[in-house]
Amino acid sequence: MLQNKVYMKSERLSDQISIRIRQDIQKKKYKPGEKIPTEKELMETYSVGRSTIREAIKSLSMAGIVRVQQGNGTIVNEESPSQTIDERLKNADFDEINAVRKLLEEEIVRLAVVHHTTEQLQEMEQQLALRKQAIANEDRQQCTNADIAFHTAIAKASSNKVLLNLYQHFTHTIRSFFSQRELQGIGHFAMSHHLHEDLYKAIKGKKRKQALEIIKFILDNNY
Repeated sequence: MLQNKVYMKSERLSDQISIRIRQDIQKKKYKPGEKIPTEKELMETYSVGRSTIREAIKSLSMAGIVRVQQGNGTIVNEESPSQTIDERLKNADFDEINAVRKLLEEEIVRLAVVHHTTEQLQEMEQQLALRKQAIANEDRQQCTNADIAFHTAIAKASSNKVLLNLYQHFTHTIRSFFSQRELQGIGHFAMSHHLHEDLYKAIKGKKRKQALEIIKFILDNNY
């Protein structure tokens, strides 16, 4: 219970509960066409208050994930083709997200090795410095921010706006994953920092094979 409370301090409770309900819908705990549990049951399941549950359900309803029917409870919708990519990503299984992210980031790194500019290298270096400082300060939120900013800087260096845009759509899911993974500290960030420094050096040195090996290792180990 304490771990859940630590996790939820980094973002609004209702946002976190909305994500968890989405994940449970994805896992078919709550199936399309069926009612989700009552407010009271959801309060007990997710260990939060009534107002938090109501805000989470409101968010899910606005996203088209569920619909609230007066006198009949809250129903899980069938997947809508009109859902935005952000809505689909929030509702997707993490393993599926990670598989696509691997393909995306490997291509981004491949292109960044060739197309990076001096200014983009400086941005990568700056974000690495912020990441290192956040680790030293044991600041989990700043670790997350700097890590995502570092990878976003690499995406910019790919000189492909479509790849950059796609990567930016993934950042909410990545941030959510980091929040769940690092409930009690910055261990994974610290363990993988040398890999991120090596990735930067490989991109800067235009060492494509080495850069691809490093990014694959980072992603395979969820660093």
